[in-house]
Amino acid sequence: FILMPNIFKNRDTTGAFALIDSLVRHGVKHIFGYPGGAILPIYDELYAWEHEGFIEHILVRHEQGAAHASDGYARSTGNVGVCFATSGPGATNLVTGIATAHMDSVPMVIITGQVGRSFIGTDAFQEVDIFGITLPIVKHSYVVRETKEMGKIVAESFFIAKYGRPGPVLIDIPKDVGLEKFD
Repeated sequence: FILMPNIFKNRDTTGAFALIDSLVRHGVKHIFGYPGGAILPIYDELYAWEHEGFIEHILVRHEQGAAHASDGYARSTGNVGVCFATSGPGATNLVTGIATAHMDSVPMVIITGQVGRSFIGTDAFQEVDIFGITLPIVKHSYVVRETKEMGKIVAESFFIAKYGRPGPVLIDIPKDVGLEKFD
């Protein structure tokens, strides 16, 4: 059980808050990633948690590096590796690292930003069906469509990634889900 400092007590509960809170509660200490437009609400929240010392973000030079670093971290620590990337080409740059983790049974949770829910399927700027692209190389995939489901999805993802034959799990989060407030 983790006690949250007062800085978080008066904050709105958004999808981004629920995500970072869930990651911290699952023992995540390090996230490898590269920011971009669709995942910025999550990075804004991550900044506050990192400032309080709960989690550390390791900025990579390329999204593929985030996936491979997350893989190496999982292999060397025995923990689930976590990486972040934004939508479109940011997400597709993760594919080789995800495939490596899948073939070598490495537990990873991959979190990608996505265009807003109303833009999915409209060929919007930097919209890519990363869910569909990665289906053959992940144990399971999620697109978070309901903000209130964030904690449940993260918990399931960690369970799936770590138990049975370990492997990668993708969580695709639309930008508006990261921003949306809920109770």
